[in-house]
Amino acid sequence: MAVRIRLKRMGSKKAPFYRVVVADSRRAVTGKFIEEIGYYNPLTEPKTIKIDNEKAQKWIATGAKPTETVNKLFKESGVYATEIN
Repeated sequence: MAVRIRLKRMGSKKAPFYRVVVADSRRAVTGKFIEEIGYYNPLTEPKTIKIDNEKAQKWIATGAKPTETVNKLFKESGVYATEIN
């Protein structure tokens, strides 16, 4: 099973926020997911990024691949700063 860490769009029209979820890559973007590991709100000032670093690192260690956008969010929030040994 190909597992991806990606954004799931939530909210209303013209007022989106996103959940960072771990999901099977073959599922729909708004479909069922395995686990929610954080959220991202681009409309607040400054942008709100809340990610559970331990869960994110656990999923990356087990082979989940983050999308390009989630990869940028991980770098901003410091997920890669503390590696699992």
